[in-house]
Amino acid sequence: MMNPYASLSQPENLEQSILRVAVVGAGRMGKHHARVYSQLPGCRLVAVIDKDLERAGAVASEFGGKPFSRMEDLATDLDAASVAVPTVYHAETAIPLLQRGVAVLVEKPLAPDAAAARSLVEASRKHGRLLQVGHSERFNPVVQAMLRMEVSPKFVEAQRISPFTFRSADIGVVFDMMIHDLDIVLHLAGRSECAVDAVGVNVLGRHEDIANARLRFADGMVANLTASRLALKTERRIRVFCPTAYLSMDYQSKSGIAIKLADNIDLIRMAKERNFEDLSQMAGVDFGSMMKIEPLQVDNVEPLRAEISAFLDSVRSGQDTGVTAAEGLAAVELAERITRAVREQGWGLSLP
Repeated sequence: MMNPYASLSQPENLEQSILRVAVVGAGRMGKHHARVYSQLPGCRLVAVIDKDLERAGAVASEFGGKPFSRMEDLATDLDAASVAVPTVYHAETAIPLLQRGVAVLVEKPLAPDAAAARSLVEASRKHGRLLQVGHSERFNPVVQAMLRMEVSPKFVEAQRISPFTFRSADIGVVFDMMIHDLDIVLHLAGRSECAVDAVGVNVLGRHEDIANARLRFADGMVANLTASRLALKTERRIRVFCPTAYLSMDYQSKSGIAIKLADNIDLIRMAKERNFEDLSQMAGVDFGSMMKIEPLQVDNVEPLRAEISAFLDSVRSGQDTGVTAAEGLAAVELAERITRAVREQGWGLSLP
């Protein structure tokens, strides 16, 4: 596919220059973006922008740059910016930056609905500026290890549960949490067209707090995803079933295992050589000791740091190597279909 940013107008020395970056939104995620920018070579944090000037000042004093309460007050030219404001303000914050000629990394999800997400994608194309989405789970070392194996999944099961942090009360659990797994599943599937069956319920507010979605793609791949922000513990796991391997990964501990068919062919041969007609005849065999289980080779890399590094590399090269705006839009469109299905099944509470 042709890179829409290949003809990006850039200074000739951009690859060698220090990129001037800003963070818009000085909340929890904005603070993390500022921290990473302050640690990475080849960039300089010049501004932290938040409507709460005191909060912007606190982040700027710790990680660098000048605090501002409005983007309009920033006279310095920018090469790139992170947008880490509440989801409902993503479009109105990011589009003026794109118009200003700034490359933008928007925290996930790209927008609260497909219409706003499309407006962001259109602005990026119109102004010829890079727009990426902060699906940091794509940069989780266990996901990168899985992608290096070039698996062809037939069934994916993901569970993402945690206590409610109240930081994303403006959106439901599908856009808040499940969106991570939607991005990964769509990346694995290589397409976004699928049948959707979903259920969910809201308990603490107007938006769903628990949801389950079953996705069936045209080639037969099935994904079963569960997300909850009402759990008493945090758990983030994904299991991938392929014709040639089984993978089980824990996002939180950054660990995982792979059981490959090629590595366990001797076990299959043994069953054939003993003329076992039924697997129950292997009841005396110690399955665990005979299976060859391979730990995934996982790099100890902070996902957000890897994500921002990829973003800055894309700004320098003009090659879109992060989570693209089109991928972010696809995830939002699918999340919107799931939330619509949740509403239509009518399990939610009716709130005044």
